[in-house]
Amino acid sequence: MVNRIEQLYKLMQTSGMSTLLITEPKHVYYFTGFACDPHERFLGLIVSTEQEPVLIVPALDEEAASQSSSVKRIATHTDTDNPYAILKQHLPASIQSLGIEKEHLSVVRYEALSAVVQANTYIDAGDMLRSLRMRKSADEITRMKEAVRLVEAALHNVVSQVKIGVTEIELVAELEYQMKKLGAEGPSFDTMVLAGEKSALPHGNPGTRKIQANELLLFDLGVYANGYASDITRTFAVGEIDDQLKEIYNTTLQANLAAIAAVRPGVTYASIDRAARQVIEDKGYGPYFMHRLGHGLGMDVHEYPGVHANNEDLLQEGVVFTIEPGIYLPNRGGVRIEDDVVVTADGIEILTTYPKELTVIGG
Repeated sequence: MVNRIEQLYKLMQTSGMSTLLITEPKHVYYFTGFACDPHERFLGLIVSTEQEPVLIVPALDEEAASQSSSVKRIATHTDTDNPYAILKQHLPASIQSLGIEKEHLSVVRYEALSAVVQANTYIDAGDMLRSLRMRKSADEITRMKEAVRLVEAALHNVVSQVKIGVTEIELVAELEYQMKKLGAEGPSFDTMVLAGEKSALPHGNPGTRKIQANELLLFDLGVYANGYASDITRTFAVGEIDDQLKEIYNTTLQANLAAIAAVRPGVTYASIDRAARQVIEDKGYGPYFMHRLGHGLGMDVHEYPGVHANNEDLLQEGVVFTIEPGIYLPNRGGVRIEDDVVVTADGIEILTTYPKELTVIGG
């Protein structure tokens, strides 16, 4: 954690930022090792080139912070305190430029902050923080491998229980039970199980629809383990499916494999998207692949980079992202196949291991 703050100091000096206030809880965890959900209470980490870092936490979290935080200057506030008055006490006397997370800071909190700080300028630190988080350390990748292991175990346990007549939401409940039973902190996003024509909805909502024979069944799920997320999608055939559904499955799989083959340091994210999209377009299903190829993965299930046609940034070693092409035929069915991958010095490591060939389940 200390090394991360040292890296942060260097970026702050380059950007002309004298003081930075970090309020996003996952960023506080990233730089201090202290994790909490402050709910509506104020949580902040002051990083300044003029003083030692200060962590401000709700009083009820003081003991936990003192035990886990690498930052040892800890200030607290009670529910009857004005946390911004306490913040002001621990800021440098004069601030030329204050870094803030504009994407996280609400208007109400910004107004409360600016009333006590009165910095000359405010600088958005979002890009700087994302650049630090983008390349994962060996420890972070190990945590993500564990998150993958747990979600794949949960999926394996539940797929074997799929029967005709069970509902989507019953499978969701069983998946989330298995996640916790196996040791995950919980789902990294709302677990998705979509059957038949509903599998053609990229962001569909599981409900009471019952699983039927001769249709597709899509599972999209992930877990948190040690603060890091996994995200996997697999699509199955419930009994025999028709030739068109088999074709979109095989086309999606080939698109997935083409994107994986294109990953290496120094190529653009746009080129990875194009590699997958070309396979789908060549089969005539281009209009039915309407989302980006993937997204970054880490402490958040969706983080930088976005893997899409307009991202000309270059892949770097240590970046973790998803590859998840899909084809969605309205009122018929959809297929998505999603893997979690990390860019290595000479190519790619695929973190997900769950089989991808078309598999028939149910009974």
